[in-house]
Amino acid sequence: MKTRTTLPAKTSALIAAATLSATLCALLSPTATAAEKAPRGAPIQPLAPGAAASKPSVAPKAAETDGEFAVVGFDKLSTFKYDVPDDVVTNAPAAVLKDPDQQIPAAVKAYNGKRVSLKGFMLPLKVEGGLVTELLIMRDQSMCCYGAVPKINEWVSVKMTSKGVKPVMDQAVTLSGTLKVGAIRENGYLVGIYQMDGEKINAPGL
Repeated sequence: MKTRTTLPAKTSALIAAATLSATLCALLSPTATAAEKAPRGAPIQPLAPGAAASKPSVAPKAAETDGEFAVVGFDKLSTFKYDVPDDVVTNAPAAVLKDPDQQIPAAVKAYNGKRVSLKGFMLPLKVEGGLVTELLIMRDQSMCCYGAVPKINEWVSVKMTSKGVKPVMDQAVTLSGTLKVGAIRENGYLVGIYQMDGEKINAPGL
């Protein structure tokens, strides 16, 4: 009577793995049939030298508007570094003097002469008959409440074209008008780079 020997489980697993490996090698060997070696799908064609892979087209983002005014915020007007020159304008040739407007990005200069709507905080400069006729519109309230000096690209000097607006000191307002971008000088010193001919103001309660 023959005795049947049972292989340990670990040995049986190794034999099964070896058998599977041998089967795969046989299928992938050069003697495999043409049907077994036929590629699936069309082959990928290499790019021509210097050719770039095509990218999916993305529609340009439309500019936000507020009626007749393009919406612009201090997130655009104040995101660049601007070094204020200490020198006073002289009669030196233009080539000698550094043009301060060169520091303003082209994307910001594009707003020059445009009718825009800008949100910020009011600091009245001139009041006539209880109405503000000249003011600053600023990025935040630090100058109003804490005396901190903002950067030169964090405020806009505004002159109202109407009889004036009511003062609003404790909340953000939206001022609309024609924006001017470029150096503003007084007595030869640079005092600002933004000014606006204000047409109207929008604020809660007005």
